[in-house]
Amino acid sequence: MPRMLRDRRLVLLLCGAALVCAAALLTPLPSPAQIQQWAGEAGPYFPLLFFLAHTVLTVAPVPRTVFTVASGLLFGPAVGLTVAVGASVLSAATAFLLVRAYGRDRVSIYLDHPTVRLVDERLHRRGWLAVGALRLIAFAPFSVVNYCCALSSIRFWPYLGATVIGILPGTAATVILADALTGGTHPVMVAVSIGCIAAGLLGLAVDQRWKPAVEAPVAALD
Repeated sequence: MPRMLRDRRLVLLLCGAALVCAAALLTPLPSPAQIQQWAGEAGPYFPLLFFLAHTVLTVAPVPRTVFTVASGLLFGPAVGLTVAVGASVLSAATAFLLVRAYGRDRVSIYLDHPTVRLVDERLHRRGWLAVGALRLIAFAPFSVVNYCCALSSIRFWPYLGATVIGILPGTAATVILADALTGGTHPVMVAVSIGCIAAGLLGLAVDQRWKPAVEAPVAALD
């Protein structure tokens, strides 16, 4: 330990970390209601800029949940849900088309992972129904499902329709609960959020219990 403390760089790093922690503890943070108020005062183009950032960044393996929570916190249930669902659907479509255009052989070598294999197995057995189930249950990352669907034989429009249906319950629940942190959410909206969560759990139970009559052999990604 004394040797470590002799290293000036380590000491400076520890001091810097201590200062950051102290500043975080002593600086008053804005409440969720204040954050939503600032977003409303940012101008009419702020939701559009957020929408574009959400769309572009979630094409890459960036967690979609962060943007979904932020949508509810910043814009409330109505605008927040519109932004979150619209950007998610556009991001899913963009990722699908880009991977299809780039080529299966070039992309598949980067997706050799057990989760990817499991997603591919479900897509191979159930098609667009699997897309809806994967979106509803959300056990696999949003971007991984996009890539796997593009590498499979599923057609674009069934994929996009199943994506819209599958993401609605979970996205609505997350946006409404995030908006509830501001204290301005009507109890009916909270009930809707609980209903959406229940729909997701029901989808999980159905998906786990449903077994196809005949299971085709799983096609390897590579």
